[in-house]
Amino acid sequence: MVLSELPSSEYNPFYQTYIMALGDVELIEELKNGRKVLLSLFEEIPEEKLNYAYAEGKWSLAEALVHMIDTERIFQYRALCIARNDKTPLPGFDQDNYVPFSNAANRSKKDLTEEYRAVRDATITLFNSFDDEAINRIGIASGSKMSVRALGFIISGHQAHHVRVLKERYLA
Repeated sequence: MVLSELPSSEYNPFYQTYIMALGDVELIEELKNGRKVLLSLFEEIPEEKLNYAYAEGKWSLAEALVHMIDTERIFQYRALCIARNDKTPLPGFDQDNYVPFSNAANRSKKDLTEEYRAVRDATITLFNSFDDEAINRIGIASGSKMSVRALGFIISGHQAHHVRVLKERYLA
């Protein structure tokens, strides 16, 4: 499954930014590549910089990392529900309500790295388990149509978007 095969009718236009953060990539390979990219980025982050925010009112580096992990978990769950043909409309989530309760300020780089690795490995395993019928299945998430395959690309694109922000605003 490559991105050029994904019609825009399978996701809300809100997610276009994340989809456009990717080239015409193959889904599983991009999930694996993204894992390498973010684990490499973790190695560059000094422990003492985890609580750095580039501006007043912006998330700290640790909060941004936890946000990426939380979002992947939520989208992974959405993919599972839709792939298993659960017809229940899935709710949205407000990322700004999650961050204050993330305990990011008390997390170590090692802890964040291990959590990310576990979540991404689970994402890769989950998407590897889907057959053609499951990956193409469409459900409702955040009030809009959403396909399982779109969720995989959004997971990858969301991370790519945030990696770019981390490099430009936190680690430059």
